[in-house]
Amino acid sequence: MGVIRSIAIIIWRIWFYVLLALPIVVMFPFLILFTSSERFYPQYFVCARIWAKCILYGMGFFPKKISSAKLERGKSYMFVANHTSITDIMLMLAVVDHPFVFLGKVELARIPLFGYFYRRTCILVDRGSQRSRLEAFAEAQRRLKQGNSICIFPEGGVPNDKKLEMATFKDGAFRLAIDHQIPIVPITFHDNKRRFSYTFLSGSPGNMRAKIHEVIPTANKSQADKRELKNKVYDIILSELRNPSL
Repeated sequence: MGVIRSIAIIIWRIWFYVLLALPIVVMFPFLILFTSSERFYPQYFVCARIWAKCILYGMGFFPKKISSAKLERGKSYMFVANHTSITDIMLMLAVVDHPFVFLGKVELARIPLFGYFYRRTCILVDRGSQRSRLEAFAEAQRRLKQGNSICIFPEGGVPNDKKLEMATFKDGAFRLAIDHQIPIVPITFHDNKRRFSYTFLSGSPGNMRAKIHEVIPTANKSQADKRELKNKVYDIILSELRNPSL
C-alpha cells in the first residue's frame, strides 16, 4: 500500500506542474497584453486569480475563507501571511480580491513559462544578496507610490525546520507599511503545509482554510513602532494557527 500511495503522490505532484502551465497556455494572448504595461495590472490580476483557482481546484484543494477585514476599493494595503508551501501564492490570490503585487523570491522565476510572467509582474528578491534586497525594497516603494497594494511573506521563506510553526518575521513589510502609512492585513493559512509541503512524498487533497484578520492601521506610527507592530502581527497569525476560528 505504501508503494501504491507513493506512486499516486508522484503522479499527483506532476499534475500540479501541468496545472501550473495549462491555464497560462490557454490565457497566453491575454497575459502577454496585460503584462505589456503596468496600467493593465488590474486586468492581469483577474487572470492571475483564475490561474490560481484552476490550480487549487484542479489539485483537489478547496479554499475556505473567513474574513474580519473590510477593505476599501482603491486603497493600498500590506498583505502578510505565514509561509509554508508554494500553494501560498495560489491561495493568497484565491482569497484576496483586492489587487496586490507580490514581493517574492527570485528562485521561482526559473520555473518554465510561469517564471516568465512572474518576472514581469512581481517584485523579485534574492534573499542572499544585500543589493537585491535593497533594489526590491526600492521597487516596492515605487509600486506603493503608484497606489498598489503589496503582499509579502515576512518569514522571508519557508522555515527549514519542518516542526517550526512560524519563523521570526523580518522587518521589510512593516518598515514599508509605516513609511507609506498603509494598513496591514494579517492572513493565516492553516492547511497549506499539510496539503502540499516541500516534502515531495507528502500531501493530500482537502480544504485550505484562510483567516483574513482585521486591518491594522499604521497611521501616525513611526519606525520606532516597527518592532511592536511586527510582534503584534506575528502573535495574531500564530494565535489563529493554534486556535483556529474556522
